[in-house]
Amino acid sequence: MASFGAVSQTELGRRRQELRRLRRVRSAAVVWQMLAASAMAGGLLWWMAQPAWLIVRSEQVKVEGNQWLSDKAVRSLMPLSYPQSLWGIQPQALAEKMELTGPIAKAKVTRNLFPPSLTVEVAERLPVAVAQPAAVLRSNSDKEKVGWLDARGGWMPSESYTAAARPYNSSIEPGSDRGRGAQHSLPTLKVIGPLEQYRASWPKFYQGLSGLTVKVFEIDWRDPSNLILKTEIGTVHLGPYSSKTAWQLQVLDRMRQLPKQLDSSKIAYIDLKNPASPIVQLPELPPSLESKSPEPTRGQN
Repeated sequence: MASFGAVSQTELGRRRQELRRLRRVRSAAVVWQMLAASAMAGGLLWWMAQPAWLIVRSEQVKVEGNQWLSDKAVRSLMPLSYPQSLWGIQPQALAEKMELTGPIAKAKVTRNLFPPSLTVEVAERLPVAVAQPAAVLRSNSDKEKVGWLDARGGWMPSESYTAAARPYNSSIEPGSDRGRGAQHSLPTLKVIGPLEQYRASWPKFYQGLSGLTVKVFEIDWRDPSNLILKTEIGTVHLGPYSSKTAWQLQVLDRMRQLPKQLDSSKIAYIDLKNPASPIVQLPELPPSLESKSPEPTRGQN
């Protein structure tokens, strides 16, 4: 029994020493792993901080999806200062900030490692009209500025597209398609009046307007009780914007042959306040000729 006890104590001592050795080995391994990880992290930070991973000029930003704005114009809308570490850029935050600017409806920013660069893919808000506040006609007020309108009633600063395209001399053209950015020149359709007065009505109104074959050059929304259009067949009075405005526009389109039937110089305006009975209002004559003036002409419906 004594021999068995002595052997057991010896064996236990040997096992304790083995366990202590294993603990030391494991501790050393952990230390080496930590040192290796720290060295790799430090090396990675050093590698990332090298000039090769800096965005030092705007040309390192590749622009995609733009049809109206130039690459330079899109880059100017990016809240990015140079030089900038590629790794310090937050693509999602950068995209969200770009979407807060007028001309950009949607943006996606991607980092590229080889070569170090950024790719920004944008969807533009296409201008369909010039928004001219009534105050601008009266004075040089800075409170209300001329800008661009998109089809949904979104407002954009006038300088947004200045360098992107040249104006063209048509406003709402037959068969025009603004949604695809097929034309890279700016619209001249003008909307006069306070934006907040017609912003809510604009999307539906513009949808009906863009389907006309009659060209519309100007929309005067200054008087809420009488919406006035300047068109190729004459000035048109619609009265207040309402649920029947779409019907009024359809009647206007059916009157496109009016200039062939009546000299436009003899038309004061076309009254479509009652679309079921359009009236061609003739100019007022001097009092001496008033007794000979003809009655207003009923338009064809």
